[in-house]
Amino acid sequence: MTALRSRRSLAPLAAVPMLVCIAACVPVSEPQRPAAPQITESQLREKAKENLANGLRQYQDGQYEEAQKSLGAALDHGLLSKTEQSTARKHLAFMYCVTDRKPQCEDEFRKAMEIDPGFDLTPAEVGHPIWGPVYRNVRAQLTAPPPAPEPKPHAPRTPAEQRLAEGMAKYDAGDFTGALKLLQEALKEGLTDKPDRIKAHKNSAFSLCLLHRITACRNEFLKIFEIDPAFDLAPAEAGHPSWARTFVRAKQLAKEREEKEKKGKAKAPAAKSAPKKQ
Repeated sequence: MTALRSRRSLAPLAAVPMLVCIAACVPVSEPQRPAAPQITESQLREKAKENLANGLRQYQDGQYEEAQKSLGAALDHGLLSKTEQSTARKHLAFMYCVTDRKPQCEDEFRKAMEIDPGFDLTPAEVGHPIWGPVYRNVRAQLTAPPPAPEPKPHAPRTPAEQRLAEGMAKYDAGDFTGALKLLQEALKEGLTDKPDRIKAHKNSAFSLCLLHRITACRNEFLKIFEIDPAFDLAPAEAGHPSWARTFVRAKQLAKEREEKEKKGKAKAPAAKSAPKKQ
């Protein structure tokens, strides 16, 4: 009887660990945290404008360290207009220059110009002895024309082209006999470009006329018309007293020859089409 009473008294105690285990396994719901307030782009833009205004005021008061922080914060989100950004960059450049930080000063001026193509300093600001030269140097770098491309390497001259170049040098130096010899050698070697052939014949003609060899001079001009019937001298060349009349005569002869060849070609088909006599 005593043993039965003992077991009944112990039964509630045995159930305690089980209740503890069940309680531990039941998930405890945490209290919900309030949602963080959402900052809109409009609010960020207003904050940036406020930082810009503070930075400009601090700059005017000579509080450069505070001004740099405010202007940097104004630029952080990139929500200012181009003009506002360039204004912030300009005043950062001023402060960097007056505190002897030239590389940072140059960088801020460069960013201001890249952000806002219309950015410029006032005449009074450009004339400032500390940041004026830095600004002018940066602007000159950004507005300088791009470097010209490196010229392509020229192919080596052929022997004929070399003779032509040497002959032209002799002609320019007034050695007309030496020029004539080299120019004729260039033609014999075989100049491939039409302008080069015309140049060699033309300056050969000039040299011959200057040496008073008029017939040979005219024949050189005629050779040019065989290459290019539409050839003409430049106005400055055409009026030269040594060869002007000779060239005009050569041009007239070339035209007559051309007309004669045209008539001959026109008669040839007519002769072929004429009926044969029985």
